[in-house]
Amino acid sequence: MGTRVSYPVEIKQKAVEMRLAGVSVKEIMHELNIKNKTQIQTWVRWYKAGEINRFEQPVGKQYTFGKGPFYSSEMEKLQAENRFLRQQNEVFKKVQGIGKDVDRETTIQLVEELRETMSVKDICLHLGVSRATYYRWKANRNTYHEKREFESQIGALCKAHKFRYGYRKITAVLNQEKCINRKAVQRIMQENGWQCRVKEKKRTNTGQPYAVAENILDRNFQSDRPLEKLVTDITYLPYGQKQLYLSSILDLYNGQVIALTIGDRQNTAFVLDTLDQLPALPENCVLHSDQGSVYTSYEYQQAVKAKGITMSMSRKGTPADNAPIESFHSSLKSETFNLDSVNRTTTAIVERTVEEYIYYYNNIRIQTKLNNQSPIQYRQLAD
Repeated sequence: MGTRVSYPVEIKQKAVEMRLAGVSVKEIMHELNIKNKTQIQTWVRWYKAGEINRFEQPVGKQYTFGKGPFYSSEMEKLQAENRFLRQQNEVFKKVQGIGKDVDRETTIQLVEELRETMSVKDICLHLGVSRATYYRWKANRNTYHEKREFESQIGALCKAHKFRYGYRKITAVLNQEKCINRKAVQRIMQENGWQCRVKEKKRTNTGQPYAVAENILDRNFQSDRPLEKLVTDITYLPYGQKQLYLSSILDLYNGQVIALTIGDRQNTAFVLDTLDQLPALPENCVLHSDQGSVYTSYEYQQAVKAKGITMSMSRKGTPADNAPIESFHSSLKSETFNLDSVNRTTTAIVERTVEEYIYYYNNIRIQTKLNNQSPIQYRQLAD
């Protein structure tokens, strides 16, 4: 951390006068060599509140509102100010002699050198460091040195191997001498930008773009007969031990989920599995999706064509074009994982929760637009 500077009363008054005269904060900082613009704002606030006495308070010292330091005489006040300035000057000389910013080691070193002539409280006050921070730094000094040494050791290994090693191999090398936590090594390498620079990140092949279909559905979500208009999409299930995805197909006639697949790979095979679950379809059946790469891939387009389905796609970046399936996925999450405040569980429980909810959604959960019937009940009555 940097040194907190204590400015003379004259500088504070001059800064306030210039600011009230309309001079910009930037110009005042440049002319009076003030480091932080918030200091000028604070001084102006004190001035307007009639707390001019606070101009005399040391850095980090807070006085009761409306009251300043009490001195029995003007001489005592001058002596206190002189003592404060002498102490501050002595501390600044030491800081300049060390040639470093005020950090953990500098603070500990200065307190040890000056505590014979000054109290720890006063030294910390001039350095802009709280006493609690100083004592914490001092108590953890050995641990801090060990961490710095550990960090230097990792850095040296990364550079020696020309950043060909990732955190697992660096950990393996360190473990030859003593047991090291690989997560600690990974964190230090990430913080310092020492990760492996050889291999590029692998990305899942989601299928080559083949064709984008016209938006035939055009937000007309009404359907007069079963399996006339279908909608499909993929949603994330980030609640298990690994990232899962749900691919589902919804019949707009009664809002029933007629096909679903849960998997850990969002690729073309994943959505083809969902497509293969569809029953026999009538002529002119329309299947609507977004423009995701799995839906625009050659394999998927050919599979849709083979089933005699007409493909329809949302406009790019327009989820509202596929609102029914988006609404279903939102209800699934809000009425299960979010309702039960589940943030992390097993993969098996995630899969079972989704499958049980979809059964409940199709067979039991009533919908106002279906005359307060479930999708299955509505379909049976229509037949």
